[in-house]
Amino acid sequence: MSISISVDSAAGQAVKAADRAHVFHSWSAQALIDPLAVAGAEGSYFWDYEGNRFLDFSSQLVNTNIGHQHPKVVAAIQEQAAKLCTFAPAFAIDVRSEAARLVAERTPGDLDKIFFTNGGAEANENAIRMARLHTGRQKVMSTYRSYHGATANAIALTGDPRRWANETGVSGIVHFWGPYAYRSNFHAENEAQECERALAHLEDTIAFEGPQTVAAIILETVVGTAGILVPPAGYLAGVREICDRYGIVFILDEVMAGFGRTGEWFAADHWGVTPDLLTFAKGVNSGYVPLGGVAISGAIADTFAERPFPGGLTYSGHPLACASAVATINAMAEEGIVENARKLGEDVIGPGLRELATRHPVIGEVRGLGVFWALELVRDRTTREPLTPYNAAGAANAPMAELAAACKKRGLWPFVNMNRLHVVPPCNSSEAEVKEGLAILDEVLTLADAHTV
Repeated sequence: MSISISVDSAAGQAVKAADRAHVFHSWSAQALIDPLAVAGAEGSYFWDYEGNRFLDFSSQLVNTNIGHQHPKVVAAIQEQAAKLCTFAPAFAIDVRSEAARLVAERTPGDLDKIFFTNGGAEANENAIRMARLHTGRQKVMSTYRSYHGATANAIALTGDPRRWANETGVSGIVHFWGPYAYRSNFHAENEAQECERALAHLEDTIAFEGPQTVAAIILETVVGTAGILVPPAGYLAGVREICDRYGIVFILDEVMAGFGRTGEWFAADHWGVTPDLLTFAKGVNSGYVPLGGVAISGAIADTFAERPFPGGLTYSGHPLACASAVATINAMAEEGIVENARKLGEDVIGPGLRELATRHPVIGEVRGLGVFWALELVRDRTTREPLTPYNAAGAANAPMAELAAACKKRGLWPFVNMNRLHVVPPCNSSEAEVKEGLAILDEVLTLADAHTV
């Protein structure tokens, strides 16, 4: 890709100064951050005001599935703005109806009704509300290794450390251990054992919580931020069976894994499992305009046929967001973007990362699907001691901070979380772009190898 990048240091400094004076950043100690001033982006790249270009191996927050500034989506937003910028959710709007149809056409099973939200956290909040009202129960179960959003119930459901400072005593949230064969909580010797024992643990937890009190189980189909954990064969089907047996609503959170990220429209398609509710956001329109939603089964939709659903958002199904979703889904279909993600995973990323593992002792495990991969970095392959401790900060996190800085210095923007390096480029990346990123990773992993025994 040929991108013309100009240098304008003064403009960059002005942007940075205004940011530092007035913008309050999420998940950050405000005085300790130094945000990059971004001048532009296109495709798989973005650049700063100094002319430095970065290959976006993070897809921002794993959401720009069709890359930056896709012309078809930009044009659709412009056309919709000229036609109808906004309208309340109570009205039938052509682009809202079409977005819902296109999503429902791709969701598994009978998930044919779509409730639109502004993002993933709100999608999970509303899915939980639906499950509780549908069942008349209160408890919701989720795994420790998970992230479901930063709103009240979503953060309570989250398993990672961002939950700790945000817990407000929200009742009815129960955590359990999901499968993770590399660091098994069940002393499993293989994936089949991990699946069997994880399902037994889940069923034991339900028994001690009281099945009649559990409204829903929510799982990320493939766990995202907490490790890109691909479930073993049979696990999701086993959870589906347990939910059916106890009358529990099964919610799959596809906010990060959906819309091509795993090489299928939805990750659930890999295992042929249909949940009762499926939440989505991010890749539905690559984040060009805030949008999320809940895909709803017939049985749960029927609960609210003559009973009002007590939830709503001013911007639910916002026309600009829906227009961007329609254009994104159509572009993904027309350009074979889902198929491209699958091919990149099978032919380039997976083999490339496994080849890196043969040369870099710091790589303990390679795992993933499509354009959704993680390198688990360790000090010792035998003991599997993580390169940095759980939730490390400051000096304890130095090896991972060094790795991230080295990537950026070489023009690669990485996604780093705890002791893991996630490889999550846009779904429409080219083979050459991915190989460019893998070559940089090969260089910087040598630095991390120095921390191994």
